[in-house]
Amino acid sequence: MPSRKRSAGGDVDPVTRVAIVTLGCARNEVDSEELAHRLQADGLVLVDDPDLADAVLVNTCGFVEAAKKDSIDTLLEVSTSIHPTAASGQSGPKVIAVGCLAERYGRDLAESLPEAAAVLSFDDYPEITQRVRAVLSGATLTAHAPSDRRRLLPLAPVDRPTMQVHIPGHGRAGASEPTPGGAAWEPPVLRRRLAAGPVAPIKLASGCDRRCTFCAIPSFRGSFVSRPPADILAEAAWLARDGVREVVLVSENSTSYGKDLGDVRSLEVLLPELARIEGIDRIRVAYLQPAEVRVSLVDAMTETAEVADYFDLSFQHASGPVLRRMRRFGDAESFLRLIEQVRSRSANAGIRSNVIVGFPGETESDLATLVDFLQLARLDAIGVFGYSDEEGTAAASFDGKLSEGEIRDRVSAVASVAEEVMAQRAADRIGEHGVLLVQERLDGAGGYVEGRLAHQGPDDGSTVIADSRSAAVGDLIACTVTDSDGVDLVAETR
Repeated sequence: MPSRKRSAGGDVDPVTRVAIVTLGCARNEVDSEELAHRLQADGLVLVDDPDLADAVLVNTCGFVEAAKKDSIDTLLEVSTSIHPTAASGQSGPKVIAVGCLAERYGRDLAESLPEAAAVLSFDDYPEITQRVRAVLSGATLTAHAPSDRRRLLPLAPVDRPTMQVHIPGHGRAGASEPTPGGAAWEPPVLRRRLAAGPVAPIKLASGCDRRCTFCAIPSFRGSFVSRPPADILAEAAWLARDGVREVVLVSENSTSYGKDLGDVRSLEVLLPELARIEGIDRIRVAYLQPAEVRVSLVDAMTETAEVADYFDLSFQHASGPVLRRMRRFGDAESFLRLIEQVRSRSANAGIRSNVIVGFPGETESDLATLVDFLQLARLDAIGVFGYSDEEGTAAASFDGKLSEGEIRDRVSAVASVAEEVMAQRAADRIGEHGVLLVQERLDGAGGYVEGRLAHQGPDDGSTVIADSRSAAVGDLIACTVTDSDGVDLVAETR
């Protein structure tokens, strides 16, 4: 039977239980934890198992076709796999769609997916508890008509901070937690962790001002908005008190941080301040636009000891003509110069990137340029994606489209090269010294622990150390790399 609580009027009401399922990127993880805080602060109970919930929020991804399909499949799976013996004791939990897919398609998604009890917008997040309770009471909520969220904010970045527009992951809670030791006041954190562990993302900013022809993200995430440094520092300190040792700064474009705060070099100032927070031993910066990477930023990242020598550079391609059609800057030569700039400051820096293969108009020569670049660049991690049309993007109307079969063949060829490059780069690291952040203890004899070195991002491979019986999750272990297996490494305690 569900537990019950007494309302202010003396009536006994059942406790409402909510589960949150998160899909997509680390930015969505932060958004889900905002929703979790709001729900818990209003007296709802968060549960891990959807079978025990009265309502299940599915935080969807709407980036590319594969991610959209995964989101819809998950919504259908959750709605059909939950047993009617859920906490409510009735017909099973109500499934509610939130996140990017819900924001991007609104009413269209609601009409095509009647299995979802509601489809909510980002603008519903501040009243998420009221929305959940309304759905559980049997109310029908009208889904929003999608609109371009870039129109909600002024064109000039410096005019944006004063605008009252809800941006997921940017809010503050109503009251601050007590600060240990009488330390200075900190902005209250609007977040409730849904997963334990020594690594956690922090939103640096949201939205994007770039107009890449293949990307629809700005239309549903909005224009670029930086979070105030004080909020980021407070959240990092809050995470540190919860046992987090590594924070990952996430956004759609981290190199633009501060341009709406009056100083485009704000990230260079923020990084040393984050490094001074007690308990934070590693800071990782995700998603850097190559065209916006400044020498001062490279210096700040490589000279601040706590900042991982890790560069997540969004190249997308290496052929100049293809990049121009993508409405991006650079080419193979300029990208190789940037890589050399990084490695001249930190020879062992980790560098990762994503590339799009089969973009409209891509020739065999363009493809060869990309392959040559990947072999010369020696990247640690490479994501290879096949081009697909996205509604509302300029590239969807381009000529020169390749067939699906041709795109698959090209993706396969480039992915094969990428795997060889990554494996060789990992093998080249044998003999390197590093520091492992333990993220998991593995079962079996030998006391194995698994984690990541500074050059390894959350999805970029891992490192295993044997004979570490005394090591715990969250420990830092000085080690030497002794072997490699694809992108993964084996090391021994130093």
